[in-house]
Amino acid sequence: MLTADRERLISLMTEQAEFGGTDAGGLHRLALTEEDRVARDWFCNLLDDAGLDVRIDAIGNVFGRREGIDPDASPVLLGSHLDSQPYGGRFDGPLGLLGALELVHVLEEEDLDTTHPVEVVNWTNEEGARFQPPMMASGVWAGKYDLDDVYAATDDNGVTVEAALEEIGYKGPEPAEPPEAYDAYLELHIEQGPKLEREKKDVGVVTGIVGLTWTETTFYGQPNHTGPTPMHLRQDALVAAGDLITQVPRTANKLSDTTRGTVGAIEYDSEAISIVPDEVRLVWEFVDYEDELVEAGYQRTLDEIEQIARRHDVEAESSEITRFESVAFDDRCIQAVEAAADDLGYDSMRMHAGAGHDPMNVAEVCDTGMVFAVSEDGLSHTEEEYTSWDDCYSAVNTLINAGYQLAK
Repeated sequence: MLTADRERLISLMTEQAEFGGTDAGGLHRLALTEEDRVARDWFCNLLDDAGLDVRIDAIGNVFGRREGIDPDASPVLLGSHLDSQPYGGRFDGPLGLLGALELVHVLEEEDLDTTHPVEVVNWTNEEGARFQPPMMASGVWAGKYDLDDVYAATDDNGVTVEAALEEIGYKGPEPAEPPEAYDAYLELHIEQGPKLEREKKDVGVVTGIVGLTWTETTFYGQPNHTGPTPMHLRQDALVAAGDLITQVPRTANKLSDTTRGTVGAIEYDSEAISIVPDEVRLVWEFVDYEDELVEAGYQRTLDEIEQIARRHDVEAESSEITRFESVAFDDRCIQAVEAAADDLGYDSMRMHAGAGHDPMNVAEVCDTGMVFAVSEDGLSHTEEEYTSWDDCYSAVNTLINAGYQLAK
C-alpha cells in the first residue's frame, strides 16, 4: 500500500491557507482574484517541481501530467479546486488538490510506473461564489457549457470571466476540452456534513451526487414615503421577499426528509428607513438525491412566487441560473475507493454527496468517483470548517491508493 508523506501534506495545506487566509483561520479566495492568482502560481510551481508537464486551458483549468508506460492508455485524472467561498474554510477544495499531487510525489519517491498517465487538475471557479454557475470550468471542459457564454458571465461589479482570466494571466492557450479520452477521475473532498463523524467512520466512499437548481427572483415594488402611505396600499418588495425566504425551507420540509431548500443570497440597495422598499433580488436553491423532488420544489416555489406577488401587489421575475441532475458514480471507481480504504484498515461507509462538486460534470467524460474526509461538527463554507490532520491523512491515503489501482 502507498503511504502519503504526512508532514509534506500538512506543510502544503498550511502554505496554501496563507493565500487569502483570514484572521479567524478561514479562507477568502474567490475565483480569479489576486489571491487566486497567487495560489495558482504557487500550485503551478509545485507541479513544475514535481516534474509534471503543465498546461492551462482557455477557461483557466490547470493540468499537470505524469506519463504512463503505455502510450495508448487513457489518463487517470485526480484533482479539485483552489477557489473558496467568501470567508469559507481552508480545507474545502485544497485538500483534494494537494491529495492528488501527493499521489505523484509518492509514485516518484517509490519509483513506480503506471500504465496510464496520471494527471492532476485544478478546476476554475468550482464554488460559483463570484461567478455563476458553480462548477463552471469543469462544465465547459465536459461540454455542458458554451465557452463564450461562460466568458460573458459577470460578477457583481460587472467584470466578465474572460476579463478576470486575462487580468490574472490564466486565460490559457489550450482548448477548454479533453484533448483525448480519459479513463477515470477521482476527487477527494471534505464531507461538508455530519454523517461520517456521527457514524464514527474514517472515510466516506461516495456513490453519487445530489441534483440541484439555483434560481434568481427579483421583486419590484413601488417606492413611497413610509409615513403617509397606508399599510394596505403599499407595494413593498422587501416584505414579498420575506415571504419567499420563509416559503422555500417550508416547501423543502413538505417534500421529503432529504430535500434541502435555501435562500442563500439577497440584494437590497437602500439604507433609507423612510422609503418603502422597491426592488429586492434573491437566489434560492433546492437540492435532493431525487431529481423529481428538485423539480417539484422548483415548480412549487414558482407558483408561490406568483401568489406572493399578487398578495403584495408587486411584480416578480424569476430566472433559473443553473440546474444539475443527480449523478450516480461508476462501480469500478466506487470499488477502487472502497478497496483502498479496506486494505488500509480504515472504517468506511458508502454515502451520497449532499452538495455539488466538479465530478458532476466530469462524469460526462469518464468513470468517476469520490473520497470523503470527516468534517468536524459537519461544518463547511465557514471559517470554522475543520478536518483533523489524522482525518486528512486517512482520506489522502485512500485517494492515492485508489488512484494508483486505477492507473497502474
